[in-house]
Amino acid sequence: MAVASSHVSSDEEAMILELVRDLVREKVAPRAAEIDEKGEFPFDLKELFAQSDLLGIPFPAEYGGLGGSFVTYVKVVEEIAKACAASSLIVAVQELGALPILIGGTEEQKQSYIPRLASGEWIAAYALTEAGSGSDAAGSMRTRAERKGDKYVLNGTKIWITHGSVADVVCVFAVTDSSKGANGISAFIVEKTFPGFQVGKKEKKMGIRGSPTVELNFENCEVPADNLLGNEGAGFKIAMKVLDKSRPGIAAQALGIAAGALDYAANYAKERMAFGKPIGQQQGVGFMLADMKTEVEAARLLVYECARKCDEDAPDLSLWAAMCKLKAGDVAMSVTTDAVQVLGGFGYSAEYPVERMMRDAKITQIYEGTQQIQRLVISRTLVGKWTPPGNGSRK
Repeated sequence: MAVASSHVSSDEEAMILELVRDLVREKVAPRAAEIDEKGEFPFDLKELFAQSDLLGIPFPAEYGGLGGSFVTYVKVVEEIAKACAASSLIVAVQELGALPILIGGTEEQKQSYIPRLASGEWIAAYALTEAGSGSDAAGSMRTRAERKGDKYVLNGTKIWITHGSVADVVCVFAVTDSSKGANGISAFIVEKTFPGFQVGKKEKKMGIRGSPTVELNFENCEVPADNLLGNEGAGFKIAMKVLDKSRPGIAAQALGIAAGALDYAANYAKERMAFGKPIGQQQGVGFMLADMKTEVEAARLLVYECARKCDEDAPDLSLWAAMCKLKAGDVAMSVTTDAVQVLGGFGYSAEYPVERMMRDAKITQIYEGTQQIQRLVISRTLVGKWTPPGNGSRK
C-alpha cells in the first residue's frame, strides 16, 4: 500500500528544503541548546513546522497532506536533525503515529484522523513497547483488549512512548486473543480524552531531551469498536509494516545528527590553530575528517535509496529499512564521537553542540528496533529463518 504518492516536483522539493534550511538556521538552531537543557517539548517549533506544512509532507493530498515523497520527507528530517535531533522527531514521530492508520485504517478512519495530523492540529504517537516487551513485541505483550458490546476495554502499560504526554491520538497495540501469539495482537486508535487513558512517568534521558518519552497506562480504557484498525489479530502485521516505513525516518535523523557534527567539526578544524597551522591541516585530524565524511555520505546513499523503496513499495523494503537504520545509527554514533575528539576539551563542554549531538546519537542505535534486531532482519533475508525439526517445537 502506498502511503503517499508523490505530487511534489523536484523544483518544489528544492523549495521545501530551502525553506527548511532557513527555518533551521533562524529558529531551530538558536533554540537547540535550550531545548536540551530544559527538556521541554518545543510547542513553538511544532506550530512553526505545522504552519510551514512540514508535518503534512508524507501524507496523501486527499487527506490534507502535501502528497510528498518519502525522499522529500527523509531530507526534511535530516535537515532539522543537523541542528536539533529532538526537534526532528516532531516531523518523524508524526509520521510514525499516523502510519498505522494509513496502512490499516478504513476510509472513514483516515478521513477522521489524518487531516488533523497532517495539519499539525493534533499530535500523534505510537505505543508498542512494554516493560517486558521490547524487541520481543509479539511474544511478551501484556496489554489486553477485551470486546464489550460496541467498545473494547484496554488494560495495561506501555513504556518509552515518544510524545505520549503531548499526543492527542495514540495508536496502541494490545492482545485480543492470547492463544494466537502474534496473530492475537490488534491495533487501536486511542484518543487522549478516552476514559481510562493516563500518562505515567516521564523518562529522564541521555539525549533527545526535548522529545518527551513517557509511560502510558490504560485502566479500563474504553475505545469504540470502530477504532479497531483492520481486523482483530491484524495488529502485529500492521506494526511491522509501520516499522518498514518509519525506520528510514529514524535513519534520516541519525544521518542529520552525523552531518551536523561533521560540519561543526570541519569548520572548527579550519580555524583552531596548533603547531603553527589549522588542526585540519594536521594529518591525524584531516584523516579523521576524511573518514567521517565518507561514512556520512555512505549512510546518506542508503537512506535516500531506502526512501525511494518506500515510495515504490518495493518488495525488499524490510531489508533496506533495516540496512539504512543500521548503517545510519552506527555512523551517527561514530561520527559524533569523533567530532568530540576533534574539538578536544571544548568538545566535552556543553557550550559546544557536539557533546549534545553525541548524546542524541545513541538512541538511534536503540529505538525503532535495536541494531541487533536490524542485523537479524538482514541476515534472515539472506539465509532465511531456521525452524527446528518437529514443526518448530523443541523436546
